[in-house]
Amino acid sequence: MTTTAPPRARARWLALGALGLAQLMVVLDTTVVNIALPSAQHALGMSDTGRQWTISAYTLAFGGLLLLGGRLADRVGRRTTLLIGVVGFALASAAGGAAPTSAWLIGARAAQGVFAALLAPSTMALLTLTFTDPRERAKAFGIFSAIMLSGSALGLTVGGALTEFLDWRWSLYVNIPIAVLAGLGAWFAVPAVAGHRDTRLDWTSAVLSCGGIVLLVHALSEVATQGFSLPVLVFLAVSAALLALFVRRQARRPHPLLPLSVVRNRARAVAYLTVAVASFGAFGMFLFLTYQLQAVMGYGALAAALAFLPTLAANMLTSTQVSGRLLPHVGPRPLLAGGLALLAGGLLLATRLTPDASYAAVILPMQLLLGVGAGLCMPVVLNVATRDVGARDAGAASAFVTTSQQVGASLGTATLNTIATAASAGLATPAAIVHGYTTAAAWAAGLVGLASLTALLVLPRGTR
Repeated sequence: MTTTAPPRARARWLALGALGLAQLMVVLDTTVVNIALPSAQHALGMSDTGRQWTISAYTLAFGGLLLLGGRLADRVGRRTTLLIGVVGFALASAAGGAAPTSAWLIGARAAQGVFAALLAPSTMALLTLTFTDPRERAKAFGIFSAIMLSGSALGLTVGGALTEFLDWRWSLYVNIPIAVLAGLGAWFAVPAVAGHRDTRLDWTSAVLSCGGIVLLVHALSEVATQGFSLPVLVFLAVSAALLALFVRRQARRPHPLLPLSVVRNRARAVAYLTVAVASFGAFGMFLFLTYQLQAVMGYGALAAALAFLPTLAANMLTSTQVSGRLLPHVGPRPLLAGGLALLAGGLLLATRLTPDASYAAVILPMQLLLGVGAGLCMPVVLNVATRDVGARDAGAASAFVTTSQQVGASLGTATLNTIATAASAGLATPAAIVHGYTTAAAWAAGLVGLASLTALLVLPRGTR
């Protein structure tokens, strides 16, 4: 195994651009198709079940294969897996855009998820190994975090615009030019570093983790429509058993898929908890806000998408101009705790929603708090979660960040939907629907606030 020194300054920032574009594809596709789905459903004669699977196929393949993707990146080489992921994602997007049937589209979305599971750990691991200077690293993670967090909101905007002015198929074709730019940038700016070929792949652990995570995410996605029915409870029980066996196996294997030393570090454990809890609250709330704007307040698809732009702007400015600059001076503790506190404040403000809520007085300040809060804490999460991890395990550590985000988002969407449905008492009036949203927001605010207190009390002081 050979190593390569971090590239020169100019090449490092060009590499960041390529890695950012690759990551943008991954997060963009969590939402860009959502607004296009009604048009796709009509064009392909898709059932409601097929519509749900168009979303789930991507998230299940992505979430289930992340840990394996991270370990493959460590073994084969991150640049290699990045390029394979970029090319594969582009081809899957082209296939999805040309889909003649709903089954074809669902298969293409699953293929996107498979290649996304290669892309995401590779980009973050390469970022970790490329930026080693603390100040540059903080700035780079700020920019990368802004891309990660803004991609979902940008996906809504892009999906709405493409569907309204072109065709639903362009919500998939849009990935192709992004992939071309990311691939060329990675080829020329990202250094080729040999993988750790002596690291064995534990396929039994891969099956256990993939099965456990897929069943967990699937069960949580079904809670919103089925509640905690017997099939859902069976899925959850089997998932828990598989994940317990996975953890036990990791403690005993010489080459584990996820080295437990990665998550036993106190600072990294808080970082993983932060990304899971922040995703729990934010993703569920953005789903509610989408419904609030369109179903309750009568916004069109594009207008609703544009209404999320303040969150996007607040997040990007805070991630790139505030968090990265403060981290080398104050350490992660106040930024994590403070960012989560602002997120909790935004969720509390969401409890003031009404069917005729003022955008300027309620929705806009709520979005700004959510954007600034996420912008403060998420760059720190990415930095801390991958710092001081040996080069051999960089892919595994990076994969667990995204896994925590995926599971947190799925758990949040399912749990908050269940709370909202129960609070609305089955009524479909605007007042009852919004009461469900505000009740769920209060629970989410409490959980995120508790995570803020945990970060304040548990994270070591003065950690840089």
